[in-house]
Amino acid sequence: MDAKKILVVDDSATERHYLHEGLSQLGYEVMLAASGEEAILKARSEIPDLVLMDVVMPGVNGFQATREMARDPAMCAIPVILCSTKSQDSDRVWGLRQGARDYVTKPIDLRLLAAKIAVLV
Repeated sequence: MDAKKILVVDDSATERHYLHEGLSQLGYEVMLAASGEEAILKARSEIPDLVLMDVVMPGVNGFQATREMARDPAMCAIPVILCSTKSQDSDRVWGLRQGARDYVTKPIDLRLLAAKIAVLV
């Protein structure tokens, strides 16, 4: 069986590296994007099985990118998990209203994230 593809989107190189290493060790094929704009382009061309989307990014933020993906027929079936330092209930609710399937706060616990991913892919 082919490895599931996960697109990790974060403007922090450290966070991208941490998630890339952790998810690769769990057997996922990991693709990276450093912005919301890049995430939309990669999701459209690569059709990952899941997107881990940071919220706070310059330009197109994670809420905006998630909303655009959810409204696009070519990408609306791709589950998005928002990953953010924003931990207010209102942020979580807003993220889910934009089309995200789940929301995790940073620092990310890889075991918890892996369980959430397993439910969606």
